[in-house]
Amino acid sequence: MSGREPLRVIVADDDGLTRSGIELILAGISGIEVVAEAADGAEARDLTVRHRPDVTLLDIKMPIMDGLAALREIRRACSVPVVMLTTFGEEEYIEDALTSGAAGFVLKSSAAEELGPAVRAAAAGEMFLSPPVTRQTVRRLEQLRPEPPGHDVEARLDQLSDRERDVLRLLAQGLSNMVISERLVISESTVKTHVSRILLKLACDNRVQAALLAHRSGLLD
Repeated sequence: MSGREPLRVIVADDDGLTRSGIELILAGISGIEVVAEAADGAEARDLTVRHRPDVTLLDIKMPIMDGLAALREIRRACSVPVVMLTTFGEEEYIEDALTSGAAGFVLKSSAAEELGPAVRAAAAGEMFLSPPVTRQTVRRLEQLRPEPPGHDVEARLDQLSDRERDVLRLLAQGLSNMVISERLVISESTVKTHVSRILLKLACDNRVQAALLAHRSGLLD
């Protein structure tokens, strides 16, 4: 036993069956506890401010107040990280949510595999993006703002070590630090150090920007 307190989570989704399914998944993950549930964005905001959980999971489309509005209000009221629950076809909301401070996205269709890593990453101050969400985001941003890599980007990429390039390739696929550490057989703390150096060298504010740069530069080809 580690003696650590379980990560406290609030689940918000207007569909009761989906909400129950998410809670059931989380109940089976060691070290995670659901402390409250909400059926709309306003309730999710109020419960988050009241309980101050480690992470709040928010559906995007909810009545009274949608997930994006709830996200913005939660981020203004407290520092609780918010992970958005999404489905295919909702990529138009991703950039808005990330700009508003979302700590990640989990596809409902992949919830069984991704909820645990997403909650742990968000609670640790990291960003988690489901791999399909990362690909959707990069494609959408490319369509909205197509931009060749240019000499400046190439010069920034040249600053990366071979190991940092390995980390960037995996990061650009939307993998969490935990999964990257498993793939490269290094510790999570080492991955975090590499990610911080990558963002600094590439002059990127977050992992999505770094992933977009990696795709545009052809690093994943």
